[in-house]
Amino acid sequence: MDVSRIRALRGPNLWSRHTAIQAIVTCTGNELAIARLPGFETRLRARFPELGELIPTDHLDSVSMAHALEYAALGLQAQAGCPVTFSRTTQTVDTGVYQVVVEYTEEDVGRLAFERAEQLCQAALDDTPFDLDATLKELRELDEDIRLGPSTGAIVAAAAARHIPIRRLTQGSLVQLGWGSKQKRIQAAETSFTSAIAEAIAQDKELTKQLLHAAGVAVPYGRPVDDEDDAWAAAQEIGLPVVVKPQDGNQGKGISVNLTTEEQIRQAYRVAIEFRDNIMVERFLPGHDYRLLVIGDKLIAAARREPPLVIGDGTHSVRELVDIVNSDPRRSDGHATSLTKIRFDDIALARLAEQGYTADSVPERGARVILRNNANLSTGGTATDVTDDVHPELAAAAVAAAQTVGLDIAGIDVVCETMLKPLEAQGGGIVEVNAAPGLRMHLAPSFGKGRPVGEAIIGMMYPEGSDGKADNGRIPVVAVTGTNGKTTTSRLIGRIFEENGLRVGMTSTDGIYVQNQRIDDGDCSGPRSARNVLAHPDVDAAVLETARGGLLREGLGFDMCDVAVVTNIGLGDHLGLNYITTVHDLAVIKRVIVENVAPTGYAVLNAADPVVAAMAPHCSGSVIFFALDPLHPVLATHRAQGKRVLYVDKGDIVCGEGRKKQRLPLADIPLTRNGSIGFQVENAMAAIATAWALNYDWDTISRALSGFVSDAATAPGRFNVFDYKGATLIADYGHNPDAMLALVRAVDAMPASKRVVVISGAGDRRDEDIRQQTEILGTAFDEVVLYQDACQRGRADGEVINLLRDGLKNAKRVRHVEAITGEFLAIDTALARLQSGDLCLILIDQVEEALAHIAQRIAENT
Repeated sequence: MDVSRIRALRGPNLWSRHTAIQAIVTCTGNELAIARLPGFETRLRARFPELGELIPTDHLDSVSMAHALEYAALGLQAQAGCPVTFSRTTQTVDTGVYQVVVEYTEEDVGRLAFERAEQLCQAALDDTPFDLDATLKELRELDEDIRLGPSTGAIVAAAAARHIPIRRLTQGSLVQLGWGSKQKRIQAAETSFTSAIAEAIAQDKELTKQLLHAAGVAVPYGRPVDDEDDAWAAAQEIGLPVVVKPQDGNQGKGISVNLTTEEQIRQAYRVAIEFRDNIMVERFLPGHDYRLLVIGDKLIAAARREPPLVIGDGTHSVRELVDIVNSDPRRSDGHATSLTKIRFDDIALARLAEQGYTADSVPERGARVILRNNANLSTGGTATDVTDDVHPELAAAAVAAAQTVGLDIAGIDVVCETMLKPLEAQGGGIVEVNAAPGLRMHLAPSFGKGRPVGEAIIGMMYPEGSDGKADNGRIPVVAVTGTNGKTTTSRLIGRIFEENGLRVGMTSTDGIYVQNQRIDDGDCSGPRSARNVLAHPDVDAAVLETARGGLLREGLGFDMCDVAVVTNIGLGDHLGLNYITTVHDLAVIKRVIVENVAPTGYAVLNAADPVVAAMAPHCSGSVIFFALDPLHPVLATHRAQGKRVLYVDKGDIVCGEGRKKQRLPLADIPLTRNGSIGFQVENAMAAIATAWALNYDWDTISRALSGFVSDAATAPGRFNVFDYKGATLIADYGHNPDAMLALVRAVDAMPASKRVVVISGAGDRRDEDIRQQTEILGTAFDEVVLYQDACQRGRADGEVINLLRDGLKNAKRVRHVEAITGEFLAIDTALARLQSGDLCLILIDQVEEALAHIAQRIAENT
């Protein structure tokens, strides 16, 4: 078994909406059916008993080693605690070659599971050991290490429930919520609204107390100290007992409380100085330790925190009691679970000594043995929810404290006897205001009910609008795919967005554009480019040309779109690559954007293309059909059902829905040349349908279309028309048989004394596709200039030219054929043969360079 081409599908893809690992797996001989491998299944189950029902034991003759790998990779993740359910193995057109797809929730875990699954299968095949326990532990630890922590995870889960787009930006906790100009970011319990100045104030405990005191909030008296002697002096000034802590600490590190002797204070100073340079001493407030969570201008949750402790049973030692407590599955070494293990370290031993215990002491039944002075969960403490007990005045004080410091999310540490009374009435006070507070204690308290703090944070970040609807952080997203017309249609849609006052981000085969400025060049029709546009803060609407290659490599760069446009499939393109061998295969991959239309969105489909029209049932939203012919059966049926359609009638594009009709004259759409260029009419209809789906007004749509001209500046290489000494030049990037058919129909409508075509062929197409291009052109042109471009894409020198010549063998119209090496020389050769009144179609390869060359020749002859 050979495993190759392992890829991560990071978005909705050909197989499912799940993220997944995909690999090409080649099996030979008996590996094609594990029934032919004596004892293999038994040995596999012995090494991984939890495979359970994944392997269908009654059909082993149809289960290959590739299937066994699939089941093992899925099962290992599931047993490691990853929430995965989907996997699939499909045989390709090549015997023994399979595509194996296995869902993952964390990419690194999915890749590791795939690797270990291969080792497991090999061990079963070779009858060698496999350490399942070590593998599961490795997967669990990796998953815990890289998955989002409880605070960030709760916010992300709340965002997902609101259908807000989510993109993790790092392996840490930095996450983007929303798209484009509506994006916001979180990192644990910090948000895009969290002020760096407010955070700095919160870190300075003395400054925080000064501001709170000035605002009338109850705080304990205290001051910074310079050394041990000053700490003892401050304690005497304040009055015992006191608290010693770092001035800018967090998570309870270096804090010692209820100190009553000089030795305790000096020791506490030495502990604190290990964590921070600036130490303060303040009055100890008697009572319980509470944490109040303020989000925006509301108190959302409150918890009473207890320090890490054990309860004596008269039988076990303190050390044994700690081990018993730490065996609770809710406790782990980090923050991934609701509780953290109690640390049995020097600090714990010192606290024991203060109570007269050692590690081996056996406390009497019911004795509370405290293992730390502070009550932070990060050191093993517990929390009890008391949200419903908080007195309104105490809640108001907490909100005032957060707003005084300037934090949008704040953890307010309060020491007092009860939550049922105001602070002043019981001599309590606010001892700290914390930025980026941990949310664990509120999400899953040790006792009491959890609070929806993630939802509260999302509600603050994305509040309801004036219409009462909650913002979901989305901008209009249009995905465009097909064989031809994608770029022109995308640019038309972008122009309509601009006319509507939106800043547009667009991906295409010639670059990424934001507000008409190209920020990246090359083929940018894949998911990475889509994600870059959706992450750009100046984008109000996105038009994403979506090519098959990126979909196969990585899936979609978004979770769903508002409109999916499929221009055509026709005879197809790029067939024979990546196991896409038929038009049906191509349609299935391009259909992915239709399958991922939002429930409130639309698919805009070419009714005249039967392969495209067949995609309609796969759309979870609504469908708009377009076709030149108003009587086309698919369109007519849709129209009779009162659904949205577009067609051409009496020189107008008609947009009909039931009895409602809106006409847009083709004469007002320059791109179509009064409707004479059929494929441009179809591109215009697709763009109009998209705008209609987004409920844009007709005047805006008309203005946008009337101002769009398909020249080298607005749509380079897309039927750009020039005048050259009285001859008509057309430059186009057409490169497949369907494009040739459309171009022939277009030039047939344009008068010419003589027609010349300049063409090359892409070497990565099938032989029959290259031949077919010139077979089609040979019916419409008098002269043909063939050229060999700079990149033959794996073809031998002259091979493409010969295939193009083969296609011209039966061309009755062609009178002259010439072969040239080099695109620009071929263009010059054709231009030299032109007379006034002739027409020359130049099928360019290097779009920008060729257009610049043509412009130079026109300028020289003007």
